[in-house]
Amino acid sequence: MKTSQFIGAVVLSILGVSAAQAETYQGVQTVNAVASRADVVADATVAAHTADIFGEAAYAGAAPVLDGGVDRTAVRTQAVQTARLGNLYGEQASSGVLSAKNGQVSRDTVRAEARAASRNASAAL
Repeated sequence: MKTSQFIGAVVLSILGVSAAQAETYQGVQTVNAVASRADVVADATVAAHTADIFGEAAYAGAAPVLDGGVDRTAVRTQAVQTARLGNLYGEQASSGVLSAKNGQVSRDTVRAEARAASRNASAAL
């Protein structure tokens, strides 16, 4: 049993020594510049003014100006008309709006029928 414990201790110490190696400090790295400061500034200016070659649309170039050929006032008029229509995607959108102008029955007739219906309902109770 003592031999197995001794072998285990040796294995653990070897693992500990190999894991305990630290990085060495090499001091401040020196920069060996090949280009002058003016060359670097010129290259940076050129790079800042060119297109991003790593962007998604870098291959496309400048986007063309879109012109629909429609007058601004016409678009505004259509927008106002659409806004006045209400919610085009609502549940009641297909039902439309009831109009009182074009009814076939006069207002007095509808009022008389409503009174008669309410009297008949109260008489049935």
